[in-house]
Amino acid sequence: MLVHAPEPTEETALDAGPRSSATGTERFCAVSRTAKSIDEMIRFVAGPDGVVPDLKRKLPGRGIWITATKAALSEAVTRKVFAKSFKRDLKVAPDLADLTERLLVRATLDALAIAGKAGFVVPGFAKVEAALTRDSVVALLHGSEARPDGVKKLDGVLRQRPDAERIVMVTAFSSDELDLALGRSNVVHAALTAGSASNTFLARFHRLERFRTGKPDHSAQARDAS
Repeated sequence: MLVHAPEPTEETALDAGPRSSATGTERFCAVSRTAKSIDEMIRFVAGPDGVVPDLKRKLPGRGIWITATKAALSEAVTRKVFAKSFKRDLKVAPDLADLTERLLVRATLDALAIAGKAGFVVPGFAKVEAALTRDSVVALLHGSEARPDGVKKLDGVLRQRPDAERIVMVTAFSSDELDLALGRSNVVHAALTAGSASNTFLARFHRLERFRTGKPDHSAQARDAS
């Protein structure tokens, strides 16, 4: 049975309980005062040291929800939305949006590390080129410093695949970040093959991209349930 969300109030800005809709569980964004799917939002709780992002939605206590974009979170800080929603003075870092972005980057790279340990990441130009011709590849990763000629060559191989348009291009991370996540050096190019750990990485990557750009993600990637 569907339960329709009531009109937003100061109280319903807090996560008093699930609200079901045709698209899944919803919460009210404390900035826009509109109900949205929790997949489009980030939960924040009031901790001893101030406001804390709850990316996994598991921290205890009452929380408020903000549309998961850097612009919306910056507006929440400027408008003092947290103090108004929690009805008390709270320490809110002025760079909360930047802090949240760093946490999203870390969570995404942690997921890549798990995918790598599970055997779903193929690093190295030659191996990536081979994987694109025979494996079930779901994403192609290029370090932000990758040379244009290398990217162009792998793109040419990618275009030969009938499913080329469905393969996600990831250029958001530096080679140093890829090195650290995968536990090896000089990772400039990598391919991500199909698997549950790969789905988790892609879900977190799309969440990071939505946060940075504010653009909705219309892909059919699996949700991150972790």
